[in-house]
Amino acid sequence: MELKKLKITDKKIELLTLMGIDNGEALLAHYPFRYEEIVQKPFNEWQKDDKITCEGIIVSQARVLRFGSNRSMTKFSILIDEEVIDCTIYNRPWTSAFAMEKKITVMGTYQGDHKLVCTNYNFQPISEQIGLHPVYSTREGISQKDWQKLIQKAIDGMLREVEDVIPEDYRQKYHLLHKRDALYFIHKPPSMNHVKQAIRTLKYEEFLMFQLCMQSMRLENSQNRGIEKHFSIDQVMELKRSLAFELTEDQQNAIMDILHDLSSSKSMMRLVQGDVGCGKTMVAAFALYACICAHKQGAFMAPTELLAKQHTANLKRLFADHDVVIELYCSSLKNSEKKDILERLKNNQIDILIGTHALFQEDVSFYDLGLVIADEQHRFGVQQRRALLAKGEKVDFLLMSATPIPRTLASSYYGDLDVSTIAQLPKGRSIITTKVVKSASMKPILNEVLTLIDEGNQAYVVCPSIETNEEMKIKGVEEIYEGMRKTLKGYKIGLIHGRMSTEEKDRIMNDFLAKQIDVLVATTVIEVGVDVKDANIMVIYDAHRFGLSQLHQLRGRVGRGNRPGYCYLLSSSKDETSMARLKILENTSDGFEIAKQDLIMRGPGDILGIRQSGVPGFILGDFVLDSNVLETARQDACELLKAFAQGAYPDLKNLVMKTVDSTKYLD
Repeated sequence: MELKKLKITDKKIELLTLMGIDNGEALLAHYPFRYEEIVQKPFNEWQKDDKITCEGIIVSQARVLRFGSNRSMTKFSILIDEEVIDCTIYNRPWTSAFAMEKKITVMGTYQGDHKLVCTNYNFQPISEQIGLHPVYSTREGISQKDWQKLIQKAIDGMLREVEDVIPEDYRQKYHLLHKRDALYFIHKPPSMNHVKQAIRTLKYEEFLMFQLCMQSMRLENSQNRGIEKHFSIDQVMELKRSLAFELTEDQQNAIMDILHDLSSSKSMMRLVQGDVGCGKTMVAAFALYACICAHKQGAFMAPTELLAKQHTANLKRLFADHDVVIELYCSSLKNSEKKDILERLKNNQIDILIGTHALFQEDVSFYDLGLVIADEQHRFGVQQRRALLAKGEKVDFLLMSATPIPRTLASSYYGDLDVSTIAQLPKGRSIITTKVVKSASMKPILNEVLTLIDEGNQAYVVCPSIETNEEMKIKGVEEIYEGMRKTLKGYKIGLIHGRMSTEEKDRIMNDFLAKQIDVLVATTVIEVGVDVKDANIMVIYDAHRFGLSQLHQLRGRVGRGNRPGYCYLLSSSKDETSMARLKILENTSDGFEIAKQDLIMRGPGDILGIRQSGVPGFILGDFVLDSNVLETARQDACELLKAFAQGAYPDLKNLVMKTVDSTKYLD
C-alpha cells in the first residue's frame, strides 16, 4: 500500500523513503529493535544503578548550570513516597517546564543517596505508561512518538488485509501465530511472551521464504540442461607443472568438483569458500583453463580495478607457456583500447576477460561465453548474476568467497549453490602473530615495527576513515600519514585511499610493490586480495570499529611471502565487549571460527547481498544463532516445492514465483 493512502505527510514520506521504507508493508516490517518496560517500583526497593521510572511532584525551583560549549545541566527536586529526590537532566537548559508543584514522570538511573540522573521526562500520568514500549531505529526528523503514530496508521489501514504466508498446516504444526497477530504483537505487545511468539512466527516466515527461493533456484539449476564441456582432465591438470608449489588436498578436491560440474549436462552453480590465502584464485585458474580447453571463453569479475589488474598479471604469468589470451577490461581504459578489446572478444580472439562491474555493460559481447567467475565482494545478487550469465548460452557460474561459513550452515544458507570448502592453507604459508595493543597510537609498538622494517619488511597502516573525526575520536589516514611523514624522516611513507583516482592508486601500489615505499598508510581499499610479498606488518588503528571478518581479511594481506607476518590491533576502547572481540583474533587464525564469532556478535548477516536483489533478507533471523530454524525451513521448503508440483498451495507458489522472477521450476 502507498504511504500516501495511510495519510502520512509528504515530509514524513520523504524521511521514510530515505530509510528504505517506501510502502505500508515495509513500514509494518520496521520492527522495534528493543523494548522498554516501564514499571513503578517503590523507593525503598531502589538500588544504585537501577533504571528507574517514577512519578513525583516538583518541590524546588529548577536551576540551570552551564559548562563547556552548549552544554548544561538542569537540577530540580521531586517528592515521591514522602522522599525528596534530587534530579539532574543534561542539555535541557530551560526552567519554565519544571514549575513548582507540577506533577512529572521522570526516567533515569539511580545514583544512590537520593540522586537520580534523568534521561527523559514527560507530564503524562505514570499509570498510563506502565507496560512495554517499543523502541525503533530512526533518523533525524522522526521521533519515537512519530513512530508510534506511523505504526498505528499502518495497523489501522492495513492489518485487516494481511494474509498468512505460512500454510495453515505448517502454522499449526509449529504452533505459530497468524501473521496479522504476529505483526500486531511485535508493535503493540501486552507482554514479552507475546513479543517472543511474534518473533518466532515472523522469523520462521523469513527463513521459509528464503529457503523456498533458494531451493527453487537449486531445483531450477538441477533441471536446467547445461552444455557439456569436452576437455581432458589430464590436459587441465598439466597446469600443475606451471606451479612452484603443490596444491593442497582441499584445492585439488575443489578443482575436481568444478571439472565434474563443467563436464556434466547440468549448469554449474558452485561456491568455493575458504579462508584468506587458502588458494581460491588458483582453483579459479584451473576452472578457466578447463573452459578454454573446451573452446569456450571465461569471464572473471574482481571487486576492484586494482585486484583485477593483479589477477590479470598473475594469470598471464601462470599461462605464459600456454596458448591463452587474457585481457583486462575496466573503466579506466582509453576508449580506443575498450573498442579494440570488445571487437576481439566478439571475434573469439580473447580467451579470458578480467574486469570489475564493467563486465555488466550492454556493449560487452562474448563470442561463446562458457564460464563466469565472481568474487564475493561484488555482493551481487540473483538478478545481476542472471544478467551476466545471459551473455552466453547456459553459462556455468563459480562464486568465490573469502568469508567462510561454518560447514554445518553452508548448505542451508547457500541454498541455490553447490559448495566446495578449502580449509587447508598452502604449505609454507607464514604464521601471523597478532597482538591487541591498548593504545590510540603506535607509540607502544613503534620501535618494534621500525626494527622489522629495517630488516627488509614493509608495513601497512590501516585507518577506518579518510578524515579525522574528533567527535567519534577516529584518526583519519591523512592525519596519520602527515604525522608519520614528519616524524619518520628516514623512511618512505605512502598514502592510498578510495578518493584517489585509479591512476594515483595504481602508481602508489606499484611503488609499494617495487619497495619504493616502506610504510603504506591506507583505508580498507587494500583489504581485498592485494599481494605484496615483503609486506609483513599490518597496523590497524581503531581496530574495534571493524568487523572481525574484515580484520581477518586485512590480516591476510601480510605474511604472504617466506617471512612471518605481524598484525597489531590498536584500540583505546573502554568497552569490554569490543576488546573481547579483538582477543578472538589474537587467539585464533581459523577463518571459519572467526566468521562464526563475527556473525554471532554482529547479528543478522546479509552475506551475499541478497536483500538488494529481490530475494528476502533476514530482518529478525540470525542464520548462525537460528541455524536449527533455518534447517527446518530448508526441509519444509523442499517438501512444499514437491507439493507445488501437485497443485497444492497455489497462492504461496505464485508468491515464490514473483519473488525469484522465474517460473521454470514450477512448470
